[in-house]
Amino acid sequence: MSTLIPRPLEDLVERVTTDPDLPLRQKRFSSALRDPRVAAWLGASLAVLFTICFVTGLFSHIQQHPVSWLPVPARPAGLYRVTQGVHVAAGIASVPVLLAKLWTIWPRVLTFPPFRRVSDVVERVEVLALIGGGVFQVFSGVANIAQWYPWRFSFTVTHFWVAWVAEGAIVAHLGSKWFVTRRSLRRRPRRPALSEIDPALGASAEGSHAGLSRRGFLGTVAAASGVLTFVTVGQTWPLLRRFAVLAPRKPAAQPINRSARNAGVITAATAASYQLAVSGRVARPFTLSLAELRALPTESAELPIACVEGWSYSARWSGVRLRDLLARAGAPGDAAVRVHSLEAHSIYSVSFVNHIQAHDPDTLLATHLDGRLLSLDHGYPLRLIGPDRPGVNQTKWVTRVEVV
Repeated sequence: MSTLIPRPLEDLVERVTTDPDLPLRQKRFSSALRDPRVAAWLGASLAVLFTICFVTGLFSHIQQHPVSWLPVPARPAGLYRVTQGVHVAAGIASVPVLLAKLWTIWPRVLTFPPFRRVSDVVERVEVLALIGGGVFQVFSGVANIAQWYPWRFSFTVTHFWVAWVAEGAIVAHLGSKWFVTRRSLRRRPRRPALSEIDPALGASAEGSHAGLSRRGFLGTVAAASGVLTFVTVGQTWPLLRRFAVLAPRKPAAQPINRSARNAGVITAATAASYQLAVSGRVARPFTLSLAELRALPTESAELPIACVEGWSYSARWSGVRLRDLLARAGAPGDAAVRVHSLEAHSIYSVSFVNHIQAHDPDTLLATHLDGRLLSLDHGYPLRLIGPDRPGVNQTKWVTRVEVV
């Protein structure tokens, strides 16, 4: 190493890159804002936001891809609405924090030579996973909110697995930087003049402390996160709905993500031959025409539609209780259900309803929304609606109930 870098400069690089009391300044990237304390605060904030996204994202994944050994409860009815709203809000709030963190550490990423010891190689791989995973998660998540998909892979599958990579990198990074980060956050660092660190920078050091202070920089990032959250979170929280100027959906208008035309079910849903079949693990399978369905006793429930993109709204749904149909068919008390849609070519054309949700009194095969007959785009003639379920699993254009 000594043959490549003069010993005094090597000592200087060692101090600048490891001493938490010194700023992270390198040549033309010099800035008083690039120091370990700023980086530590941004990193800690990003770790909290990403972990919130990770935990709530796991819940969303289990909701959309249920497993038999971990049934999701039906109560509280609006739980998914809250968790997905928090998930999207935390993801949006992380955008300014991530950009500020990347700006702060970028000089270190560009350090030359990149590897000075074996541990540097490990750290570079860890940082690459952290930066790549974080940028991908934020970009793909925001793109999904806007329903813009400039890629060919499955968003849900890729977003889920990259989340594990990013969270693993966060844990590894926290482990390797724990003592430095803790010392940076607990101690008020001495701010030496840049000329004291590297005399070669000389005159440029004199103005290095002018402009935005470290506290002002962090405050600006926090304010940007707060404003972004404030102008979008109203798509989930009704009290802030009038301030949601950047929200891509207007929940008060009861929006839809997939129309009947896009789903290709217009003819089938409006056909006079439409029937609902109840079959599978039952003693008395049967079918019902639309007229027979409407003749059955109906119930109503106030339930939210909560979309994975973060928007949601509550409405009054009316229809036939799913558990009443199961009882009529002689289904076992522990029966779960697969609800099939007239939509043929979609990963969400079949929705799983576990035994807890299937027997909840508010799980309905709805025919009416807010007292009016369902529109075709909202699932006419019949749609599934139940408590604590994501909108993609509130299956529209229901044609068959399969007991499993």
